[in-house]
Formats: sequence, C-alpha cells, structure tokens
Amino acid sequence: MIKVGDTLPAVTLTEFVEVEGNGCSVGPNPVDVAKASAGKTIALFALPGAFTPTCSAKHVPGYVAQHDALKAAGVDEIWCLSVNDAFVMGAWARDVKTGTKVRMLGDGSADFAKATGLTLDLTARGMGVRSNRYSMLVKNGKVATLNIEGAGKFEVSDADTMLAQAKA
Repeated sequence: MIKVGDTLPAVTLTEFVEVEGNGCSVGPNPVDVAKASAGKTIALFALPGAFTPTCSAKHVPGYVAQHDALKAAGVDEIWCLSVNDAFVMGAWARDVKTGTKVRMLGDGSADFAKATGLTLDLTARGMGVRSNRYSMLVKNGKVATLNIEGAGKFEVSDADTMLAQAKA
C-alpha cells in the first residue's frame, strides 16, 4: 500500500472538461499523473463512486467550499479521483458544480487505485472494484500526508482535515 514519502503511481487518468483551453479538448483527455503532479502541491481525494450519497453530499462539496482556503495554504490543484470513466466524472462535475475548482479525474480501470493498494471490493453490491475513500497531500509527485477512511466512514479524508495539513 502507498505510504507517506512514496511517489504517485505512473498511470494515466482521464478528464472531461466543459470548455476547451490550455491545449485541452473537451475530452476525454489523458492526464499523465507524473507530469501533472510535477512541481505542484495537490490536494488529492478519492472516493468509491460518482453520484454516490456521501461523495455527492459531503466529500466533493467540501473541497469546492474550501478551494480558496486550500489555494491560500499553498495547494496548486485539487484532484478528485474515482473508478468511473471521464464522461461520468464530467457529468458529476456539472451536477455538483465543481467548475474549475476541482479536477474530476476518472480512474476507469482502477489502475491508480490498484497501484496504490487502496481498492475497495464492492462486487457484492454490484459495483465491482472501486477506490477506497481517502485523501492525500501530494508535493512534487510524492505523498506528504495520507488519510485513509475506515469502512463506511467519512472522518479523515474531508476538506477541513486536508486544509489543516496543508497549513502545517
């Protein structure tokens, strides 16, 4: 399992954006994790699935609400990862109104989740292999803090915890 001090997995995620710009088409666009995280401080959080209750009602909205405070604390970007495709992540971004505050990144084949060792098997519930709920502060591609939730919990991967860690 990934731990503090480790480098993020060298995988490619996908992103769907509403407006073309900065060399990106609407999408889906590949996001090379190593290149995208190089030289940046990133508040990364992952969750089991788009449009799921806790994820939609608390997790994503918390990061949207804390965007300005996280930026003021030195965070360059906020990434939300889920084992969904870029189209689903784009639709979810529209629904929860992330705008340009949170990058909604699809880990469609669970490559990132598997490489970090942070998978959650929800096969019995018809959802297959998903990502566990967690957050991490990433500095120049390396894990600086890691907050893994217990089963069914939402206590340590929230935006307020990440903000406190970014300020430390």
